[in-house]
Amino acid sequence: MLNLRYSDFNLECGTDEAGRGCLAGPVTAAAVILPEDFKMDLLNDSKQLSEKVREKLKPLIEVKAMTFAVTHIEPKIIDKINILNASIKAMQESIVKLDPKPLYIIVDGNRFKPINSIPYSTIIKGDSKYMSIAAASVLAKTYRDEYMNIIHEEFPMYNWKQNKGYPTKEHREAIRKYGTTKYHRMSFRLLPEQLKLEI
Repeated sequence: MLNLRYSDFNLECGTDEAGRGCLAGPVTAAAVILPEDFKMDLLNDSKQLSEKVREKLKPLIEVKAMTFAVTHIEPKIIDKINILNASIKAMQESIVKLDPKPLYIIVDGNRFKPINSIPYSTIIKGDSKYMSIAAASVLAKTYRDEYMNIIHEEFPMYNWKQNKGYPTKEHREAIRKYGTTKYHRMSFRLLPEQLKLEI
């Protein structure tokens, strides 16, 4: 059973991202504040849920949340500031969009940078412990999947509809055959035989 709150603050927001390990597409984050009476039996870390269940939960979370926001950070920015900073930026931008503003932030994982001097805690596997982070993980994943389905139409040969930009064998074969697109992260190791530069 997931917990509703980590802090004593009523306006506590959970945040999480999706698509960090992908070779193409944005990194997407969501931030969510849930009301005191929030209940959702199926809710869990989005990676533990089937696509069907995530799609079912998305509108329910949107209706029941006190406030939520989603942010995509494009590959160009990921390449410029690196994926960790881009993930944090996506979470920060989502938090800034919330209304009412959160008084406390709980973040999935172990890395974050303060935003607007709001106190925060990072929680390893937070998406399987706290409802607001789990809700954010579902929104981040479903919004990102939707985005990948749209850009799939533009470049169907990479089959993003299926692989969502992750480094599957099929995706890498398509990169080898067709080269890269404006949606690929050029700072990532797109093909296994690329030399890795130590920065």
